[in-house]
Amino acid sequence: MDYLAPDRTQYPAKKADGTLDIDLTSGKYLKLWQGPNHPGITGNMSVELTVCGDEVVEGKTHVGYLHRGFEKLMERRTFIQCFPIVCRICVPEPDFNEYCYAAAVEDLSGIQAPVRANWIRAMILEMGRINSYLMYLGGQAGALGLGVIGQWTTYVRDLMLDRFEELTGARIYHMFIIPGGVRDGLPDGFEQRMEETLQEIERTMKDVWEVMFCNAVFKKRTVGQGVIDPSWLEPYGVTGPNARAAGVAKDVRKDDPYLIYDELDFEVPLGKDSDIYTRSDVRRRDVLVCIDLVRQMLAKMPRTGPLAATTPNVLHWKIPRGETYVRGECSRGEYGYYLVTDGSGYPRRVNVRGPSYTHAMALLERMIVNVNISDVAALMVSLHTYPPEIER
Repeated sequence: MDYLAPDRTQYPAKKADGTLDIDLTSGKYLKLWQGPNHPGITGNMSVELTVCGDEVVEGKTHVGYLHRGFEKLMERRTFIQCFPIVCRICVPEPDFNEYCYAAAVEDLSGIQAPVRANWIRAMILEMGRINSYLMYLGGQAGALGLGVIGQWTTYVRDLMLDRFEELTGARIYHMFIIPGGVRDGLPDGFEQRMEETLQEIERTMKDVWEVMFCNAVFKKRTVGQGVIDPSWLEPYGVTGPNARAAGVAKDVRKDDPYLIYDELDFEVPLGKDSDIYTRSDVRRRDVLVCIDLVRQMLAKMPRTGPLAATTPNVLHWKIPRGETYVRGECSRGEYGYYLVTDGSGYPRRVNVRGPSYTHAMALLERMIVNVNISDVAALMVSLHTYPPEIER
């Protein structure tokens, strides 16, 4: 195997089925596998790499290792039994699945969640967004050798999990957002403990900025690397921070406000260079936006009033025939649920639109060509994907 820089003019052409015409017996090309392992971000998937020297010629994404087949499972569960399933479609940010599914059920049932419940729902979604970003930042730094960042972000993420535990009774899968509203209100003293947690996250983000984003090695490995051309955004369905890093302000919270976001004052962070560094920085800045949003919610949300609307007996709940699509903005971009009912006690069809599907499949496979092997992990993490959204 010749490990000198490859001659790109000699790369093989693609065959009619889209695969490369590669003779692996020639000794010029080699098959390698990136993953699977389980650090939490992109860990449950693997990429089959074809390399020439130390440069990637082709990459094919493989999933199916964990948390599979949720959509078909839900067709065989009652509407309330689906809640323990939807949480697992995105483990680091499960609450967004709870909200989208609950909102879809409410839309088809004609149920209106109380105002107080919508404030609590929005706060939970921002708490989950913070947790997701903290995990991402640790993964992005770890992919380039900065392991201490992951230790810091894991610590403050664990503090936010404490807040989830006292609010919902669980740390990971909360099942707190239900059709019609939420299960309970805020515990006594929750606001003060949340403020202490937010202050600790803010202090940590200052350290992350100095140690990670001001680091010469991190800049060398990320600035100008993994650029997403703005012309790819629409054809590839790129949303969320991946789009905002290219200067396009795509955010459902602003474009199509839901819950109580139209009553809040915030601006979504934007970048312009659309590289790994910019995508990381957009997410870092969005953590600070989320912190401010949680503070606004705690200051404005009503402390009295119903927490849930009246619903039928969930063990015998039959929803009229219909279909709906509910969407929102998760930490990775637009997230949506398409729900079809046929008048029975079970969903007729459920389809989840998670941003990971487009970001980790079509987009990654295009971007990975001509990337050095040592940069594959950083590129994968920079797209911020959760594989169960793909194998759902």
